[in-house]
Amino acid sequence: MNVEKLLNVVVKAGKMLIESGAEIYRVEETMIRLCQSYPDVQIADSFVTGTGIMLSITVDGKTSTRIGRVRSKSVDLNLIDMINSLSRRVSQDPISVDELEKEIDRIERKERYSFWITLLFAGVGAAGFAIFFDGNIADSIAAFLIGILIRCVTTLFEKFRVNNFFTNAITSAIAVCCSIASAYLYQGIDYNIVIISSIMLLVPGLAITNAIRDTVAGDYLSGLSRGTEAFLTALAIAIGAGFMLSILL
Repeated sequence: MNVEKLLNVVVKAGKMLIESGAEIYRVEETMIRLCQSYPDVQIADSFVTGTGIMLSITVDGKTSTRIGRVRSKSVDLNLIDMINSLSRRVSQDPISVDELEKEIDRIERKERYSFWITLLFAGVGAAGFAIFFDGNIADSIAAFLIGILIRCVTTLFEKFRVNNFFTNAITSAIAVCCSIASAYLYQGIDYNIVIISSIMLLVPGLAITNAIRDTVAGDYLSGLSRGTEAFLTALAIAIGAGFMLSILL
């Protein structure tokens, strides 16, 4: 068995999980399950944080270790489900390391939702929040259009690898500016509802949930890390929205 290749493949799978928004305990469990599916592996242990992975396996009395750095993060629950399903399938019906590598590469190449579908549902999400906050049809339409704009700007910033803090601050400022402008253009629009509805797209709900779950699971370092991430995201949203409100109102 190629130990180096197994380490590289499993660490890659763990990195993909973290980058897709998986909980820390799930990443560690999945990596260990993949390693232990091979009889030659005597011991498998992993240590994962929000920004890095350490994995060690012992084969024939010799321990090998691999470290991976995690830099980018997004949300892809479908990818998390596919890797989880693969790990459970491999633990029951082992495959070769080469086949495992091909499966991981196939999952990595799998196309996510298209840009246009993402735009559509960003608008639908914002419009849905407007209805939830007792907004009228005009509020929903305005939130729909601003939600699409926010997604376009976010995608553009992701392409140029702009820091998440500045991305959230700028997009929240844009949301406030467009919401107030829409209220001036049409008197039936409540800009407060439109602002809240469009900004909800930026709220770090998954980061907050994972921070709580990691803390409850005993992963205090990861819980603190993700809690800090969620706090900084919320702070960026508040700074961007507050700055624009102070200028326009």
